[in-house]
Amino acid sequence: MTINPVFTDATPVTPRDPEQQFRDDVLAGLAAPQKFLSAKYFYDAAGSDLFEAITRQPEYYPTRTEIGILDDQGAEIAALLPARANLVEFGSGSTAKVRRLLVHRTDLAAYVPVDVSESFLHSEAKALAADFPNLTIAPVAADFTRAFTLPDGLSQDAVAGFFPGSTIGNFEPPQAAQLLAHFGRVLGRGALLIVGVDLVKDKAVLDAAYDDAAGVTSAFNRNLLVRIRQELGADLDPAAFAHRAFFNADASRIEMHLVSRTAQTVTIAGQAVRFAQGETIHTENSYKYTVPSFRRLAAEAGWTPQAVWTDPNALFSIHALSRA
Repeated sequence: MTINPVFTDATPVTPRDPEQQFRDDVLAGLAAPQKFLSAKYFYDAAGSDLFEAITRQPEYYPTRTEIGILDDQGAEIAALLPARANLVEFGSGSTAKVRRLLVHRTDLAAYVPVDVSESFLHSEAKALAADFPNLTIAPVAADFTRAFTLPDGLSQDAVAGFFPGSTIGNFEPPQAAQLLAHFGRVLGRGALLIVGVDLVKDKAVLDAAYDDAAGVTSAFNRNLLVRIRQELGADLDPAAFAHRAFFNADASRIEMHLVSRTAQTVTIAGQAVRFAQGETIHTENSYKYTVPSFRRLAAEAGWTPQAVWTDPNALFSIHALSRA
């Protein structure tokens, strides 16, 4: 068992104080003409638990569908990874998905999970090492959307990337292309990238997936307000906002909003923020692609499509991309 944690020099600049960054981002977002909050702030401890609960809701197809593809096609997907490759997972979180590739490729040189949560990286690395004792595991605590360095001491063999979970859809298409180009710079020339992409489908299926009958997604959305109240001392009532999620066909994206039920003024970090009745805070986008539209996006970012796998109902896709 080899675990090489890397928690120093993960980024070339010192990150800002997280509490200050959260406060500044919240105030800037709520001062915009269309109020917004960054989706990355969903995932405090409570938000992460709520998201796990979302993935178990019958309406929410992405997680189980992607896992189904990995279960059915994992051997074929893993076969594309170069021998002795260093596999980098961006925004790794749980190891449930990468395990479905690792079981087919015991010859990999190293697995490099990249995530902002240092404690979660350690716990997942330990659990993975127990099941794959011959695999070098080198966690990197970093924001995968920003510049970071891969660990020293990795083999000089090929590097491959893994980005499951349809997270690419949370970025505006130009930003998604920039992110894919960023992955290319991190991984280097000749790299392979495996990425999960949610597909366009019937509007009713999409709407239900983001507004489940049990109200778990609603609680997940409003947890952003709970976090603002707890961490920034805001005098807001999360119950004064309603959850709204819908598929915007023109933009090919799910939008999530928090809707002010009444005209109200709340104070956050000493600043007054006014809401008209019905005014919304835009909290998340989740873009949906067709296979051709995502391949075009990847090509713009310097990647060449190699293969794609979907489920029998064409709900979700996993793409293999290569870089010259």
